[in-house]
This record gives sequence, C-alpha cells and structure tokens, in this order.
Amino acid sequence: MSWASSARVRASMLGNRSRDTAPELAVRSAVHALGLRYRVCARPLPHLRRTADLVFTRARVAVFVDGCFWHGCPTHHTPAVSNAAYWAAKVANNCRRDRDTDQRLADAGWQVVRVWEHEDAHSAARRIAETVRDVRSPAGGT
Repeated sequence: MSWASSARVRASMLGNRSRDTAPELAVRSAVHALGLRYRVCARPLPHLRRTADLVFTRARVAVFVDGCFWHGCPTHHTPAVSNAAYWAAKVANNCRRDRDTDQRLADAGWQVVRVWEHEDAHSAARRIAETVRDVRSPAGGT
C-alpha cells in the first residue's frame, strides 16, 4: 500500500519542508534576537544520522522543533483518516525515534530541548536560552 492515498495527497505531502519551516524560522529568529548563535540543521553527533534544527556545539545543546502531526503532539495531533494504519505506524515510529535520539544524545552528554510547532516562539527561545546558559555556567561560560 502506498503512503499517499491519492495523487493530490502525494503532491501535498511532497511539498512539506524538512527544514526552514515557519515554526522553526520563528524559533531561530527569537533565539538569535536573544544574542545566541547556533548551527542550523546539523548533526549533534557525527556518527548518528539524526539532524537537530538548532545546535549549540560548545554548550552541547540540541534543539528540535517538532510538528504536531509528525511527532504525535498529545494536544494537537489528529490521526489521519485516509490510510490511517500507515500514518499511525509512521507517527509511532517517529515518536520512538525521538525518544531514542534524546537518549543517545543524553548518553553522549548533550541536553535536548524539544519545541512543539504550536508553542510561542519567544517562550521557546527563552527556554532554549536558559538551557544553553545553565549548561555553560558550570563550565566557566564557554
């Protein structure tokens, strides 16, 4: 069974961006306005095929801006009507991969910040900045 239930659905889904989404750009802009600098769309761990949306390499903080549909937001995720079994399995697998990514990064000494696409960008930026500053403080402000 194909992942797309129709040609129209396929065209729509292929148009979804994997980076530089509106929520991601809003968070990046708000974090930048707070004076923090970061790498965009980078692998925190070179050997791990997982890409974070913002990476603070010296502080070892990885930020992921997660879409409500794709990552199973407990508040806003709505199950697909067409091809429901495929999409339910896809979202469940994404959630498992997110947890695995968080654990692997934590095991390597990284802090992970997850932001939902519906969160206020400025609130998320303050949370990210606090995490980066908390991590940097004990090390002498790297």
